[in-house]
Order: sequence, then structure tokens, then C-alpha cells
Amino acid sequence: MGHDHMQWIELDSKALKHNIHQFRRLLGTERKLLAMVKSNAYGHGMTQIAGLAIKSGADWLGVHSLEEALTLRENGFECPILCVGYIPLDQLEQAVKNDIRITVYNKVSIEKLGKIYQETKKKARLHIKVETGTYRQGLSEEEIIPFIEKIKRYKGLIIEGISSHFANIEDTTDHNYAKNQLDRFKRYLKQVENYGIKLTYKHMACSAAVILFPQTYFNMARVGIGIYGLWPSNEVFVSSLLREKPQFSLKPVLSWRARVAQVKKVPRGDFIGYGCTYKATRDTDLAVIPVGYYDGYSRNLSNISYVLIKGKRAPVRGRVAMNFIMADISDIPQVNIEDTVTLIGEEGDDSITADKLASLIGTINYEITARINPNIPRKII
Repeated sequence: MGHDHMQWIELDSKALKHNIHQFRRLLGTERKLLAMVKSNAYGHGMTQIAGLAIKSGADWLGVHSLEEALTLRENGFECPILCVGYIPLDQLEQAVKNDIRITVYNKVSIEKLGKIYQETKKKARLHIKVETGTYRQGLSEEEIIPFIEKIKRYKGLIIEGISSHFANIEDTTDHNYAKNQLDRFKRYLKQVENYGIKLTYKHMACSAAVILFPQTYFNMARVGIGIYGLWPSNEVFVSSLLREKPQFSLKPVLSWRARVAQVKKVPRGDFIGYGCTYKATRDTDLAVIPVGYYDGYSRNLSNISYVLIKGKRAPVRGRVAMNFIMADISDIPQVNIEDTVTLIGEEGDDSITADKLASLIGTINYEITARINPNIPRKII
């Protein structure tokens, strides 16, 4: 049979291209489309997705950490890269050397960047993060002008952009909070422009904002979850239907597959797995599958999830262990060792989505994919 791996991730390059083109159609060609590939591209595989995204027409790449940015540079990506997270002071020089756009909101970072320019004569391109009501990273309306004045004191620091982030756009069909955040963002822009700063890039829109609110586009949008073919939420899906978005569709990029390691019989009345949480109510055929919570298959899926084998549903029986799950194949004839198992994706006429797994355990599709172990091989198909 000879198989390289007992589990792997498949990335559908056509689906990714389709999704990026959907967002491009909304944004138009004048605006920049930044593909967010942080956190191992939401679990999909950062370098693989970055390559497909740029090929499919994304202009910029977005990451959370300097490590991610440097990995992209080392893999030959020359496009603009924006780091949206915090970069430690002792890593700022590396960021500047590699021409990474830096998100700033701390005065000490500015002092350090000023020193770096004096020593290396390398300019730093800065994107100022402003607070519009998410209360994560960012500066308040009182802080913004003093912060800009601080930047102006140093040579070689270029204020290239200003950004903010929505807090409550995915979780509701009532978008008043988002509208208030947008108004606050516009107030910052006015302040900064009145002060005499020409901003090349203004960006606030995430996937949900791009799908629902053209007034959030400005001249760059940061698209994350949507390029992976996952809806930001059911609320966004419903809102987009209510707004009658013309033929906007998304196709999931990721499938997660594994192989059967053993097939065995469980006599009626015997228990399956740790803690004896599942008791066989009939003589049961069982498939042992070498995937567990180490791989990112949540332990919360114990006894409630299912996998697909030969296109049919096989319920997960017993607890998800660190490296194994067991599935009931009593109703699926002729399952053999090393047969393919689908954990996420389509098989035959059925499919299991990241959304489905998320709904089973009270979380969101983002967490389901982002937690897939980066060591599992990713294959582009």
C-alpha cells in the first residue's frame, strides 16, 4: 500500500483562487487586498497559502509576529508584509532590515526605531493602530497627535498607514457598534490629516466588513477567514443574504484526512476508550484512527463527533486521546487498514465542515482550523 503519512491536510488551490477573486470583485482593482496568513494561515499552512494567495492576486501579506514575517522573507516572498502584532524592542532592527511594515502604538517602540535609523540608515514604515472600541492594541483619540509628534522627532520613520479593528461585526446582525467604530476611525483620520500627515494606507476592513460594508474599504482591506472559504459567522452569512449580495460565494480550502490503523470487533457491553465513557450497545465494528488532541482534534469532540469513511458517517466512540480516536464502522461494509478517513472535508455525497465541528463544541470555525498541528504535512491539490 505504501503511504507516506497516516494523516495530512489537503489545500484546494482552485478554492483559494475563487475566494480571493470574490473579495477582489467587491474591492475593485484600485484597493490593496491584504491576505492575512498569521497563525500558520489559520492552521492551513503559511508558506503554502501565501504562495497561492499572491498567485491569485493578493497584494500584501499580513502576519502576527516577526517570526512569521521572516519565514515568508526566507521563503522568497518579496511583496509588502505587514506585522499586525507586537514586535519586541530587541527584534525591531530585524524587522526594519527585512522591510517589514510595523504596527505601532507604544512610544518606546518609536524611540527604539529612531535609534535604529541613526545606526543603520534604514527607514521604517509604520502603521499606527488606533483604538475604536475593541480595546486590544491601539491609541486613544487623546494620544494620537502626541504620538505622531513623537514620530516626527526622529528621522527615517515613515508614517505609511493607520489601522483599526472591528469588535462586533461577526457576532451580530445588528451593526450599530460597527458603525460607531467606523465613525470613530474616521475621526482619527480627520485628526491626522488636519495635522498635515498624508496617509498612504487606511485600513479597517476584515472579511465580514468587506462582505457587508463597502464604506469600510478605504484603500486596503485585511482579509483573513474569508480567503479560506470559511464564513466569519452565521450572522454574516445571514446578513449578506438579507443584503442580497450578488452571487457572493465561498469554497472551503482545507480538508483533513487520515488512514485507518486497525479494524476490530467490540462485543456488546464492552467499553471503548479512556474513562469507559462509551459502552457498546451492540456488537460493534471499530476503526482505530491515529489522530488525537495533539493533532488539534479537540478532546471536546469525544462521543459527539463523526468522521467519514467510504463517504459514510462513522461516529466517534469514546474519548479523543492524545494520538487516537475510534469510530464505529458497524454500518460501513469492508473497511480495511489504511483506508482513507475524512475528519474535515467532502467525501462521497457527504461532508464535514469546520463550522460543523465548531458547532458541536461551542466554538468557531477559526479555532477548529487554527489549532490543527503545524507538523501535519500540507499538500496543495
